[in-house]
Amino acid sequence: MEVGERKERFLKQRQVLIFFVFLGITQAGSEPRHYSVAEETESGSFVANLLKDLGLEIDDLAARAPRVISKGKKMRLHFDRQTGDLLLNEKLDREELCGPIEPCVLPFQMLLENPLQFFQAELRIRDINDHSPVFLDKEIVLKISESITPETTFLIERAQDLDVGSNSLQSYTVSPNSHFHLKLQESPSGTVLPQLVLNKALDREEQPEIRLILTALDGGTPPRSGTTLVRIEVLDINDNAPEFAKLLYEVQVLENSPIGSQVAIVTARDLDTGAYGEISYVFSQASEDIRKTFRINEKSGELLLTQELDFESIQNYTLNIQVTDGGGLSESCVVFVQVMDLNDNPPELTMSTLINEIPENLQETITAVFSVSDPDSGDNGRMVCSIQDDLPFILKPSVENFYTLVTNRALDRETRSEYNITITATDTGTPRLKTQHHITVLVSDVNDNAPAFTQASYTLRVRENNSPALHIGTVSATDTDAGANAQVTYSLLPPADPHVPLASLVSINADNGHLFALRSLDYEALRAFEFRVGAADRGSPPLSSQALVRVLVEDDNDNAPFVLYPLQNTSAPCTELLPRAAEPGYLVTKVVAVDGDAGQNAWQSYQLLKATEPGLFGVWAHNGEVRTARPLSERDAARHRLLVLVKDNGEPPLSASVTLHVLLVDGFSQPHLPPPEAEAEAAAAAPANPLTVYLVVALASVSSLFLFSVPVFVAMRLCGRGGAARAGRCSVPEGPFPGHLVDVSGTGTLSHSYQYEVCLTGGLGTLKFLKPIIPNFLAQGGERGSEANPSFRNSFEFSQVFIRVSTVLSLS
Repeated sequence: MEVGERKERFLKQRQVLIFFVFLGITQAGSEPRHYSVAEETESGSFVANLLKDLGLEIDDLAARAPRVISKGKKMRLHFDRQTGDLLLNEKLDREELCGPIEPCVLPFQMLLENPLQFFQAELRIRDINDHSPVFLDKEIVLKISESITPETTFLIERAQDLDVGSNSLQSYTVSPNSHFHLKLQESPSGTVLPQLVLNKALDREEQPEIRLILTALDGGTPPRSGTTLVRIEVLDINDNAPEFAKLLYEVQVLENSPIGSQVAIVTARDLDTGAYGEISYVFSQASEDIRKTFRINEKSGELLLTQELDFESIQNYTLNIQVTDGGGLSESCVVFVQVMDLNDNPPELTMSTLINEIPENLQETITAVFSVSDPDSGDNGRMVCSIQDDLPFILKPSVENFYTLVTNRALDRETRSEYNITITATDTGTPRLKTQHHITVLVSDVNDNAPAFTQASYTLRVRENNSPALHIGTVSATDTDAGANAQVTYSLLPPADPHVPLASLVSINADNGHLFALRSLDYEALRAFEFRVGAADRGSPPLSSQALVRVLVEDDNDNAPFVLYPLQNTSAPCTELLPRAAEPGYLVTKVVAVDGDAGQNAWQSYQLLKATEPGLFGVWAHNGEVRTARPLSERDAARHRLLVLVKDNGEPPLSASVTLHVLLVDGFSQPHLPPPEAEAEAAAAAPANPLTVYLVVALASVSSLFLFSVPVFVAMRLCGRGGAARAGRCSVPEGPFPGHLVDVSGTGTLSHSYQYEVCLTGGLGTLKFLKPIIPNFLAQGGERGSEANPSFRNSFEFSQVFIRVSTVLSLS
């Protein structure tokens, strides 16, 4: 059996050792340290310095956080972390803690953290002589027959002394007298029993009563004492002493038996008759506990309970019962009462260390250290501890019914921030009793989650010409952490393109992610831009994330159409030549305009507002082509002035107007008619005949000038030089036009169908060369024109040259 117990103890030690090695704990199975202190020492008194025993230095105390833990809820010892001294928390009463047990040892443990270590220790409480011997009876009555022979001994009730060792009861003395002397006898338990020895025969007639003072002395320094009165009544002769049926009674009584329950019945008889045969039962050498717990019927010998029995306090009682007859003769017997244990005490759980808040993401974190105890015995005192199965915690046993509650995996606060743990301690008795202890463990946050935007990218739309500081949108990010780790700050990140002036375009509110336009945006200058926004938390170290923001500027109708041709900023208007032989649908010219806006704001329509001859000309609404609406007649005026309106499709619509001058000519041989003022002056200044000569000369000169001007003009354009127009010159826009200003869809802007090659001015007149490019024109507008008049299609199969010559002759 000893080998089995040793094997079981080895297995337990092995489990504990594996646990401590895993946690970095050493010395789990070391021998306890021994310390001592005298009882009744003042609270706060020094017991011992534990630095050497613990193997620590003063500087290690703060990090290791040593503390004293012991069974029960009272903390009788205190460890000073500043000095390493073990101090008393309260006065210790050895008699209260241990009673008659010697030595009186108070076990405790020293708990060190980082890593976790247990050091077992014992504090021995030294007895001091703080109790005097006390006789429970103030008067002891002995009835002695006068027939008793000398040298007869009479046992006297002993005194009680709560002290132990040398401070306990050591001797007795009796007051001087001639009849008795004192004899001391040591019992098997080591107790000194006083006995009176009769020196000489008593004579009731001479002295019926004798009074003696019995003094009990302990061995303390100085000794303490207690006294009682021994009153001896001298009786007549009684020659038969009472006799018990048994000298030893053994009984078993369940704890918690009701008060008044019968424990046992002792019986005795006396062969004498009369008064000498009358017997009575009393306790002999009974302690105070026995007298409080039991009572005996003096007449019947029935032993009864006067208070409930508690197995956890006292497991057995030994009662000495004395029976005495009427003549003073007596006899004693022993009643051994064994208290039977019931499972009436649930386990007790004492929490030594409790950490209510632990950080997330840590492995094997110690949350609590506690001990369990059960004052019951056997199966009633065996205990099992457990917690809920669905928790990331486990219980690991330690030494002497100590347990540690540790995490078995890293905790995640974002998944669960609080754990309600119920520690259940259950005994194995019948019925099973249990104790539950509830603790709440909070998981503190660690900055392990970066802010997350609600969208990976944001698209914001802003109408141009906005007011500065306009709120254009909001970005939002959330952080699943808590506290400062979840406080998100927004910022603009440096743009990838250094040419984008992001700092002057937008700003962001660092607290709520609101985005503001810092200045008015112009769709025509900047149609879209994008940038990245960062969201960072305030953890340590901070974590951040990014999102892309794209801002689209929406167009507003803030640009009126701009007429490219004909230009209206020259000093003299540009006159279009129209042969009188032109058929309906003949293309006179084309108004070319552009609009800086986009979409429907840039859709243009053309309208003829005013004309010299209504009904003669028409303007195509979608492309700005000015065409003849009917055949020309001799009655039509030679000069016509047209006012064309160009309007966009915005809301509200914007418009521009252009004035066109059309001159009717009879084929290409008719000279360019001078202004009316010039004709009047010429008619008054020159005769008719020289005019014909001058006209022929002028026509030859202009033709020569034209042939010379064409290569000069081409060379000037190639060199990028375009001189300012003089008075009387017809100006045209210099190409090429930007791609976004050229419209090939027939919406009214400049088409690829026309390339205006030459427009030159001579000294006496103006020459214009207009060369349409037939294939492109036919592809776009020829279908509509030719369907109305087939001869119109044929008229564009050849290059056409219109020469307008205006000659002002001055005759001397």
